[in-house]
Amino acid sequence: MTEETALAEIRADDGGKPDAAVVRDALGVGVAVGLSGFAFGVTSAGNGLTPAQTCVLSLLVFTGASQFALVGALAAGGGPVTAAAGALFLGVRNAFYGLRLSQLLALPRAVRPFAAQWVIDETAAVALAQPTRRTARIGFAVTGLSLYVLWNLTTFLGALGAEAIGDTDAWGLDAAGPAVFLALLAPMLRTATERAVAVLAVVLGLGLLPVLPAGVPVLVAALAAPVVLWARGRREVGDR
Repeated sequence: MTEETALAEIRADDGGKPDAAVVRDALGVGVAVGLSGFAFGVTSAGNGLTPAQTCVLSLLVFTGASQFALVGALAAGGGPVTAAAGALFLGVRNAFYGLRLSQLLALPRAVRPFAAQWVIDETAAVALAQPTRRTARIGFAVTGLSLYVLWNLTTFLGALGAEAIGDTDAWGLDAAGPAVFLALLAPMLRTATERAVAVLAVVLGLGLLPVLPAGVPVLVAALAAPVVLWARGRREVGDR
């Protein structure tokens, strides 16, 4: 798509959702999720990482589910390679978000490397929910900026305050990140196939926790998608 075509589409979209409403919704998501960075900071520092290591993770990785997975696997006794593999696998989903967002946002080439850092669940959800390219760009930018700043700030505060809080398990703060992730994911499971993949992944992940090393169950849970798609294909062939 040429830049002229993109500009023409943006002008044609001006009658869509008001910019103020998009900014309000994006800030709501950014603030709500950004505050859970405090939980990550506390959990990470409470499980042995230094405040500096914790803050670098948030600055560079910036995908909550992967960060919690990495810290959780290390705390459970998993090796660095296994922990990193689990975190990396969870982060792969952002690449698929990026494929869709690159078409929707059509950002200039010079901006794309910087925008890639903000391609996560929340920015994708806000951008994809917008009716026009203009509002999608606004939603993506406001969500990304507010969430990045607040997530890193609260990570820093959580890492510094870990000693004062004490046992993070007693507060249940380690569950905040996964809870936010599930709250965002649940509304996206619209079809029977998507729900079947989610259920099978949960069964595999939780069922294998007692028997496999930390970090490995989440890798095995990834088999849920091909298994469900294979079963659906077999059923459709049988129906025909």
